[in-house]
Amino acid sequence: MTDTAFTPREAEDALAAEYVLGVLDAAERAEVEARIRRDPAFAARVAEWEGRLSGLNDGFAEAPAPNLLPKIEARLFPKPVAARRFGLFGWLSGAAVATALSLVTVAILAPPRPMPVATLATADNRLAYRVTHFGGSLQVNRVAGVPAVPGQVHELWVIAPGAAPVSLGLLQDRPLVVSYPVPPAGFVLAVSIEPEGGSPTGAPTGPVILTAEIGA
Repeated sequence: MTDTAFTPREAEDALAAEYVLGVLDAAERAEVEARIRRDPAFAARVAEWEGRLSGLNDGFAEAPAPNLLPKIEARLFPKPVAARRFGLFGWLSGAAVATALSLVTVAILAPPRPMPVATLATADNRLAYRVTHFGGSLQVNRVAGVPAVPGQVHELWVIAPGAAPVSLGLLQDRPLVVSYPVPPAGFVLAVSIEPEGGSPTGAPTGPVILTAEIGA
């Protein structure tokens, strides 16, 4: 965590950036994650940094983590062998175990990366919202267009197959951050235009302007 003297706002911005970059230690990350859950304004600041830095991931394709457990078990619990086979081989085995355990430690401590969920956009892309999942929360950023006109608001809904829409929140100037798991394939995200303050009925009352099916 930086020790440079900042104004309170600059310090919060720097802390959010350091969290997204993954340069905090485990204790500091735990403190920041607890604050994200209880402080919507700070959570929005983190989401803004994730949006700014998301381009850094474009050059890296996601790859499945290797299954190291069988190799680790084989090194930790080797079958008995003749004493004459130890020596250099035994030393190399110990080095391999240390390397494997180091890889596991790095995988466990590596900071999570934002996972794309869906993009809701008009056909001409003049209005678009990007939905990602990060740290146990859905984060929604407007990446094109402007918010609703005065007196109205965009409201985000999640719709499970065969179920009624459930509001996830209002889409305004700040990114929306809401604690929610990754919606399964087949769920639908939708944006409707509602009166200022949101739908008065708990269901969409205005026109639905954007939709996206998860996994489609």
